[in-house]
Amino acid sequence: MPMHPQVQAMRTRRERARAPQLYALSVAEARELDLASIRDAGGTPEPVHSVVDSALPGSGLPIRVYRPSERTDLPVLVYFFGGGWTLGTIDTSDAVCRRLSNLVGCAVVAVGYRLAPEHKFPTAVHDCFDAVLWAAAEFGTAIAVGGDSAGGNLAAAVTLLARDEGVPLAAQVLVYPNTDYGAETDFDDPFLFNKTSVAWYWSHYLAKPEDGFHELASPLRASSLAGLPPALVITAEFDPLRDQAELYAKRLSESGVDTTLSRYDGMIHGFFCMAGDLEAGAHAQEEAAAFLKARLNA
Repeated sequence: MPMHPQVQAMRTRRERARAPQLYALSVAEARELDLASIRDAGGTPEPVHSVVDSALPGSGLPIRVYRPSERTDLPVLVYFFGGGWTLGTIDTSDAVCRRLSNLVGCAVVAVGYRLAPEHKFPTAVHDCFDAVLWAAAEFGTAIAVGGDSAGGNLAAAVTLLARDEGVPLAAQVLVYPNTDYGAETDFDDPFLFNKTSVAWYWSHYLAKPEDGFHELASPLRASSLAGLPPALVITAEFDPLRDQAELYAKRLSESGVDTTLSRYDGMIHGFFCMAGDLEAGAHAQEEAAAFLKARLNA
């Protein structure tokens, strides 16, 4: 299928503006531009009952807790923002977390995990898992994990740790996740997220290339995916991560995991967080919310 007209219009604007690719900038410049572009495309953040910024005990990692109501027995989604393990803050996923909290009727915990290249793999994985352990102890209710792009990768890795540590999870939502360091792609559009983007992020995340083959970096390479929580895997047609994400969904299903794969034709990497510009982004958020609501009994 061709690119959706809304996507094509976005690409045309970038081309006319000669917008730089993030990998052509310094990390500091890329972080600033990434957050600004996400805020621009994400739409107006919805009001929720309460938003509280806090920190994880011990580590001091920033967290933000969204609540749609005064209920004290709310189920919880622990959400990990995208940004190639290199970019992003809890502000990156603010609009998404607000909308999911309202749609699902659950608390959402956004996690400010430590970024590369200052903190290499597997730091972010363990930061995210620590946040899940905190949420399980703090809320004592059903817990799901989710994230987009690198956040989807971290969510997948966390499910592996949770399974092995005996921490029950009710669901996982993986939005165009990285699942395989060694995956190849021909998608190389100079004005969109492309194969050079993917390589740039991995180069910051990994201390050495061989770390990329560890199952917590590349969940597709895990020896077993059995026993993981029900999964929704969302992909985009024009995305260098599409095939590896869909292979992961296939392996989950073959391993006995209740798995839903949902590809959005005509869409690009990042569309899930672009609900202000792309109608499909809003629809994908609604699909994720319906999936979570059913499995969290919200």
